Amino acid sequence: MTRTQILSALIAAAPLAGCAMPAPQSAPPSAAAPQEAFWQALSSHCGKAYAGGLASTDARDADWAGKRMVAHWAACDEARVAIAFHVADPEAPAGWNRSRTWIVTREGKGAATRFTLKHDHRHADGEADAVTFYGGASPDAGSAGAHDFPVDGESVALFTREGLDASLTNVWRVEVDPAAQANARFVYQLTRRNDPTRLFRVEFDASTPIAAPPAAWGW
Repeated sequence: MTRTQILSALIAAAPLAGCAMPAPQSAPPSAAAPQEAFWQALSSHCGKAYAGGLASTDARDADWAGKRMVAHWAACDEARVAIAFHVADPEAPAGWNRSRTWIVTREGKGAATRFTLKHDHRHADGEADAVTFYGGASPDAGSAGAHDFPVDGESVALFTREGLDASLTNVWRVEVDPAAQANARFVYQLTRRNDPTRLFRVEFDASTPIAAPPAAWGW
């Protein structure tokens, strides 16, 4: 082969060599949206119950101090998680107030996902309390471990009707760690936009399940 023929062969092969280069690796999948991570963490506790207690020191909650409390994931599906909140009370039937259930509902998909928090209050006979199913909706994407729920218009109307003016600026907060996480916690919190001193906060050890309690009243 002549020198000219060798050069021609090398030039012709150059584009083929470029095509043979390995394709760049695809970027790693993006992390789950905070809403999805929050929902997965909340749902990871389905069917379990945890012991907890009052973590705040507001004098307005003195009657709650020192009382045993249990959070029980009583019902779960793809769009709703119901958590019964049991509080030891010597004056309640069988020594426990089982009147409260927190209901978190999921709506939308992906980055548009939002959550609502509602409070289901019942009497011991299962009948609804006059003040029930109040709460709010998450205004933004929140985080993987926490979402805030400012009071909604329906609840404002309910509180106004029942003379509960102090509750008109309520903001509830739910914090949750995945069940598999070491030292996992679950937190329910109440603050008020017009009162920076108001703080009601209960915390549960979500790393150590306990025996499930009886069903909440009316459930």
